[in-house]
Amino acid sequence: MKIQELLTQAVKRSCSDVFIISHLPVTFKCNGKFIHANKLLLSPQETEELITQIYVLAGNRKMNTLQETGDDDFSFSINGLGRFRANTYRQRGSLAAVIRIIFFQLPDPTKLGIPDQVMKLSELNSGLVLVTGPAGNGKSTTLACLIDQINKTRSGHIITMEDPIEYIHRHNQCIVSQREVASDTKNYVTALRAALRQAPNVLLLGEMRDLDTIETAMTAAETGQLIFSTLHTNNAVSTIDRIIDVFPTNQQHQIRLQLSMVLKAVVSQQLLPAVDGGMVPAFEIMICNLAVQNMIREEKVHQLDSVIFSGTKEGMISMDTSIFNLCKAGRITKKTALERCLDRDSMEAQLKTI
Repeated sequence: MKIQELLTQAVKRSCSDVFIISHLPVTFKCNGKFIHANKLLLSPQETEELITQIYVLAGNRKMNTLQETGDDDFSFSINGLGRFRANTYRQRGSLAAVIRIIFFQLPDPTKLGIPDQVMKLSELNSGLVLVTGPAGNGKSTTLACLIDQINKTRSGHIITMEDPIEYIHRHNQCIVSQREVASDTKNYVTALRAALRQAPNVLLLGEMRDLDTIETAMTAAETGQLIFSTLHTNNAVSTIDRIIDVFPTNQQHQIRLQLSMVLKAVVSQQLLPAVDGGMVPAFEIMICNLAVQNMIREEKVHQLDSVIFSGTKEGMISMDTSIFNLCKAGRITKKTALERCLDRDSMEAQLKTI
C-alpha cells in the first residue's frame, strides 16, 4: 500500500482528511462523512510503514519529534496533486496520522459561500481582525481568501506566520513572506516580534494561543499594522472574553481599552451539512463600531448580541440569523438548524414561519 496512491484517491474524491490508524482501514472524510478506502484493517506495522512514507514525501523529514514527544505537525507538497498538512501521533502504543488535504489552487470565496461583508475586511489598513470557530470549520480557508484578495488588489508586504503553512501565496501585487513555526522560526511570538522589523503592511498570525502572543499581536495592531488571526471560540462574545481573561485581573481594564481601539471585526464560522451532501458555512460577523467599542470598554460584552442583531446595515449578522437564512433557502435541513443554532427556542419559533 502506497501513501501517494491513497492521497491521489482522496484528492479525486474531493475529501478533506485522511485517517491512518491501526486496526482500522484507511479512512477518508468527504463532505463530513467518513468513508473507508478499502476493507483492509491496518496492522501497527502497516500503519508505521505508511507514516514513514509520509516523512519521505516531506523531504525526508526526520521522525525525531514524533519519537521523542509522541506528536508532530508539518506540511508537504506533491507536484501536480496538492499540498497536505500532516499530524502524526502515538495512540495505544502505535503510530497514527491525520492528513488534511489542501489544494494548490487558492480557494474561490464565492464558490465557498464566504459573504461579501467578510471579504471587505481585506480593504482595512490597520487593526486586528479575528476569524474564530471550532477546529476544522474553515478558518484557515477564509483567511487564505482574505490574504489572496489583498495580494491581488494592493501593494505591500504580507508576512504570514503559520503552524504549519497550508496555502501557498505567490508574489502578486504584494511581496509575500510565509514563515512556518519550528522550521522557519522558533514560535509565534518570536516571529511576530521580528515581523515588526521587516517592513510589514499585513500580518497573518496562525493562532493567538497564549498571553504573550495576544499581547504582542495587540501591540502590533496599535502600531498601525493590519493583523489577521484566529481563536478557537464560537462567537464574538466568547472571543472577547477569552482575550481579556488571558490577562491578570489587574491588567484587564487596560486590555479592554486597548482591545476596543484595535479590534476591527470578529468573524465566527461553522460548517454545516448541506442538503446536497456537501458542507455549507454559516457566519457571525461583528464589525467594531462605536457601540461595540463602548461595550468592550465598559464590560458590557454580554450585550453585544443585540448590537450584532441590529447592525445589519453595517454588514453584521448573528450566527442564528445566518443559520436560519440557510434553512429558509433550502441549503440545510430544519434538524441541522436546530442542532447547530445558539438559541434553540428562538430558532424553533423562526422555523415555524418557513
